[in-house]
Amino acid sequence: MTKKRLRNIVNKDELKRRMEESTEPRTTLSFYQYHHIEDPKAFRDQLFLDWSELGVFGRIYVADEGINGQISLPSRNLKAFKEAMYSVPFLNGIRLNIAVDDDGKSFYKLTIKVRTKIVADGLDDESFDVTKRGKHLDAQSVNQLLDEDETIIVDMRNHYESEVGHFEGAICPDVETFREALPLVEDMLEQEKDKNIIMYCTGGIRCEKASAYYLHKGFKNVYMIDGGIIEYTRQCREQGLPIKYKGKNFVFDERLGERITEEVISRCHQCGEACDTHVNCINDACHILFIQCESCAEQYHQCCSEKCSDFIQLPKEEQLKLRPTMQFNGSKFGKGRYKAFRTSGDLMLG
Repeated sequence: MTKKRLRNIVNKDELKRRMEESTEPRTTLSFYQYHHIEDPKAFRDQLFLDWSELGVFGRIYVADEGINGQISLPSRNLKAFKEAMYSVPFLNGIRLNIAVDDDGKSFYKLTIKVRTKIVADGLDDESFDVTKRGKHLDAQSVNQLLDEDETIIVDMRNHYESEVGHFEGAICPDVETFREALPLVEDMLEQEKDKNIIMYCTGGIRCEKASAYYLHKGFKNVYMIDGGIIEYTRQCREQGLPIKYKGKNFVFDERLGERITEEVISRCHQCGEACDTHVNCINDACHILFIQCESCAEQYHQCCSEKCSDFIQLPKEEQLKLRPTMQFNGSKFGKGRYKAFRTSGDLMLG
């Protein structure tokens, strides 16, 4: 009997090439569900077999506390995928957040990993009741509550996510991880425990845990946007409601962002011009995430600095020889931390 493959074996560059050249319509979506899974490894392997047959690409995390996934699949297989997913009892009927700005090029392979947690939060789940979560708000309720003067809205995402898009008047923590955001937001709102506090993230999963944690910490009126930015936007567009989120929604796939509104609220990290396009430095020895406009992409050969631009133009043999002896922005700064322009607007090359 032939053993079925449980992992990808094709080179990633080849997979990316196939994705870029494909004209097959694909749908990008995300989902999550907290549920106790007795054997995450066996569950993971079965998912890989079932979903591979449906042409699913994406990144899924499985843990004994549940599942968290962002995927794309051929649009023609969407019905079959829903049937396969809903055949799993604890996944039956869960919401699938369909991307609001999708070119079908979000993922190029299927990766399913077993993790300790489906979101790295650093919390001791045994110390509080994770089932006592904040109240979910639909889009209309979000807008109504935001019209009240005493309402506080908090972005539970990382700084490079909120930099390109966020709700009007939102508190946006200057953090690189969700783990960092939890205690920081708690300290920031220590004197506001009786006010209405709305939390939001991309699809809702981070706020599920955060809302339970803050209720445990004594906050009285904790709310969360049901389905996150993605579902909020869908409901607003469907119902003709004003969208109080401005800019782009950062996403963790090949797109790196989906357009919510036309406002551009961030700037190119190299020249300071209005721009909200996230890219990774094309120099594989650097690969830092930053914001770059088309003009700077051309000037710096899709690199974050002259140093990286010069490096990638060397012969491959010389690059390999020099790489261990050189330090680039990717090894000096965190995601989105690199800024190549001074406040004055003068260029500051790395």
